[in-house]
Amino acid sequence: MDRISLNGKNFELFIPEEEIKNAIADVAQQIIPDVRGKDPLFVGILNGAFMFTAELMGQIEEPYEITFARYSSYSGTSSTGKIREVMPIQVDFHGRNLVLIEDIVDTGFTMQYVMAKLRNEGAASVRLATMLFKPDSLKCDLKPDYIGIKIPSTFIVGHGLDFDGKGRAYKDIYKLIEE
Repeated sequence: MDRISLNGKNFELFIPEEEIKNAIADVAQQIIPDVRGKDPLFVGILNGAFMFTAELMGQIEEPYEITFARYSSYSGTSSTGKIREVMPIQVDFHGRNLVLIEDIVDTGFTMQYVMAKLRNEGAASVRLATMLFKPDSLKCDLKPDYIGIKIPSTFIVGHGLDFDGKGRAYKDIYKLIEE
C-alpha cells in the first residue's frame, strides 16, 4: 500500500519492509561481536519495539537472555517530556551486559533516562540498539550504539510504531502527510 489513514490522518509509504529487514540484519551483525561470550540480556522496549526485537533476536546466533520493559513519554504525535516506568525489567540484571532494543530514538530523553537508571541500578554495561534514529530531533547527549536507519524529523507509523494505538501491524513504515 502506498497510503494509509489512521485516526483521521493520512500517511504515505516511507520505508518499505525490505529496507527495514536489511537494516535489522546490519544491526545484528554489529551487535554479535560485541556480545559474544558476554551472556547479554536483551531488553525489548514495549510496545513499539516488539517487531524489531523479534526480527533482531532471530538473527543473533549467540547465547542470550531476553526480557521486556515498558516506558512511556508519548501522547498522540508528540512526546510529553514526562517519563513513566510502566513495566520495569523483571529479571535480575545486576552485573549483566544489557542491550536495550528500541523502535525509535527522537528526543532521546526516554533512553537517556532509562540507560542512566539501569547503570545506577548495577548493570555492568548498557548499550542501545534502535531501528530508527532521528538525529535532528535529538535534544540530549545520547548516541545509540547500533542504528538501523537514520530518518528526518517526521511522524511515522508501522512496523511496531503507532499513532494513538493504531498502525503498529503494518510491515512497512509510513510518514504523516502534512496538510
